[in-house]
Amino acid sequence: MGACEQVRKVTRYPVEGPNALWQLYRTVSPWKGVKNFIFIQISRYCPVLSWKNWIYRRMLGMKVGEHTAFGLMVMVDVFFPELITIGRNSVIGYNTTILAHEYLIKEYRLGEVRIGDEVLIGANTTILPGVTIGDGAVVAAGSVVHKDVAPGTFVGGNPLRVIERKSPEGGSQGNGEET
Repeated sequence: MGACEQVRKVTRYPVEGPNALWQLYRTVSPWKGVKNFIFIQISRYCPVLSWKNWIYRRMLGMKVGEHTAFGLMVMVDVFFPELITIGRNSVIGYNTTILAHEYLIKEYRLGEVRIGDEVLIGANTTILPGVTIGDGAVVAAGSVVHKDVAPGTFVGGNPLRVIERKSPEGGSQGNGEET
C-alpha cells in the first residue's frame, strides 16, 4: 500500500457458518429490503428529479442536498441507504452504483459514503462503502471508487488514479499520481 493510499472506513462484522450473504436477514429486516427495493426501482426509472430526491430522503433515509441530480438507473444501496450522504448541486451519472455494504465469505462490512457539494460522478461508476468524495471532485465514467477522493480532484479508472488536481490558486495541474 502506497504512502498516499487510504483504507476505506468500514466496520467489519465477522460471521460464523455459511458466507455472510446467507445470513443477510439476521442483519437487515426482510421487510426493509423489500420496501427499499421497490422505492429504489421507482427512482431508477423516474424522470422527475424532485420526485427522486423526495423518495431518497423520505422513503430511504438518505441525506441528499438541494439541487442534486440522479441520472436514470442509479442504484443506491438497497439494505443501508441511510448511510449515504450527498451534498448540494451534485450530479450522479447514469447507472452509477453506490454501496454502503459488502457481504463477504467470513464477514460483512458497513461504511458511510459521503459525496460532497458540486461533485460530478460519471456514468457507470461504482462507489464502494466507506469512501468520501470531496467537494468539487469529478469522477470519470466507468470508475471504481475504492478510496477517498480529495476535494477538487479529477479521478478515474480501475484502479482509481488522480488525473488532475486543482491548485490552491484555482488553476489545475495534471499529475497522474495515485492517491
